Amino acid sequence: MHGTNYWAERYANKATGWDLGHVSQPLKGIIDSIQNKKCRILIPGAGNSFEAEYLIRNGFNEVTVLDLAATPLLQLQKRLKHRENITILQENFFDHIGTYDLILEQTFLCALESRFRESYIIKSHELLKKDGFIEGVLFDFKSQRNEPPYTASIKEYKDLFQKKFEIKKMEPCLNSEHSRNGKELIIKMKRND
Repeated sequence: MHGTNYWAERYANKATGWDLGHVSQPLKGIIDSIQNKKCRILIPGAGNSFEAEYLIRNGFNEVTVLDLAATPLLQLQKRLKHRENITILQENFFDHIGTYDLILEQTFLCALESRFRESYIIKSHELLKKDGFIEGVLFDFKSQRNEPPYTASIKEYKDLFQKKFEIKKMEPCLNSEHSRNGKELIIKMKRND
């Protein structure tokens, strides 16, 4: 798994092609559909987390963001200074302890080498309360990369998630940002008990 130094270097070198500089349309749509503003939301591998900023500015009360790299977290803190309803942690997802209604997936799984994906499923299941959800986007394009993002097929994702989750939605994303057209899946998974 790529550690803190790897991600710190990516930010220092501005090698952050995944960062749109704003909340993506698919994630904005998911956030806009959430009725309960008091639900507990976790964003792992949050980066600059414009999604967290959007959540906070739209009245959500309990948002936690995690990332290994300090730089994007400091940027988020600056953008959201004087906000009390967000927890910003420089922490490894696999070490995190908490209970959430929703994990907002913004291709964090795609930053993990395939050998860690099973652990991601187990940890997500552990962090979600009964009837909790993973919602968001995953990358879906053919690639033989030696560094993130690592992709998978719909079948591979389904095989992975169905071990611990009921797949409510996993389909090509129709409202991706232009640079990601045809490369994303929109997902919604409910924790199985």
